[in-house]
Amino acid sequence: MQAVLSSDYSFAQFRYLQRLLLVHGRWSYIRMCKFLGYFFYKNFTFTLVQFWYAFFCGFSAQTVYEDWFITFYNMVYTALPVLGMCLFDQDVNDRWSLYHPQLYTPGQKNQYFNKKAFVSCVMHSCYSSLILFFIPWASMHDTVRDDGKEIADYQSFALLAQTCLLIVVYTQLCLDTYYWTAVNHFFVWGSMVAYFSITLTMCSNGMFYMFTSSFPFIGTTRNSLNQPNVWLTIFLTFLLCILPVVAFRFIFIQLRPTINDKVRYKMRTEELTAPAPRRLRRRRSTRSGYAFSHSQGYGDLVTSRKFLIKRPLKMTALFTQTDSSIFQNQPQHYRTIAEEPQSP
Repeated sequence: MQAVLSSDYSFAQFRYLQRLLLVHGRWSYIRMCKFLGYFFYKNFTFTLVQFWYAFFCGFSAQTVYEDWFITFYNMVYTALPVLGMCLFDQDVNDRWSLYHPQLYTPGQKNQYFNKKAFVSCVMHSCYSSLILFFIPWASMHDTVRDDGKEIADYQSFALLAQTCLLIVVYTQLCLDTYYWTAVNHFFVWGSMVAYFSITLTMCSNGMFYMFTSSFPFIGTTRNSLNQPNVWLTIFLTFLLCILPVVAFRFIFIQLRPTINDKVRYKMRTEELTAPAPRRLRRRRSTRSGYAFSHSQGYGDLVTSRKFLIKRPLKMTALFTQTDSSIFQNQPQHYRTIAEEPQSP
């Protein structure tokens, strides 16, 4: 008892250890590894875009993103989606996890997150940052709007770069999520709506009139998002960042599938169905369930133990019928069902 009180958690029986390790323990380990990989990816990509921008701003202190975007990036825009993945994601459901205990082996061999996975995450971030910087920069270089005015200003470029970054980061999170719930959808779509709402509010006329020194870029978001080439650039950047990842994962699953991929494919094709619940019929009993009561109730019956004594069933085996005119002179005998026939 002292060991239980001093421990962080305890379980009553050893049979609970199987589900604790093969289901919840494995899920928690995979979620933590996904969190680390996604955390490094989104922050390395965010930082390396600023590194490439330093070659074009003379290595000054100028940032490629807007100041409020830097503040809200980890606190608002990317906090809830990764939290939803870390709380609810599961590659295989609990039934298949118990049905295939070999799924626990990759965690023991440290295959989910190691040095190789970290280097792969860094290389992926470098590739994404190159696309996220140079594609928007090339698309806005010497570009004019539909009315002939220039669109290649710092505020428009910052808005385009940060919008592409968030869309790519959200899509990468969606590719890493295997189990979707309503909470995951709410976190992802809600964060994206929050980004556009905050960006439009900061560049609105009202914020400019109330806080002129803090929000001087009036109408930047509205003017930039109204241009077709801006949305075309966002779509092109999205494809160049996501398509190689999807193609690599598809080829890797076809050539070298892991045990998780095999079980996941088998789960989709041969889904285990739970046995149909059987409804137990309750038999009526003449015995009383009396235990304690404020009134007298069946107290006398319980104490006398009369309800425990099974009395033999007595039924009259002989009936006399004289109603019919045929049997007026001779009595008729009937044998009941409970009476056993006599042997000859």
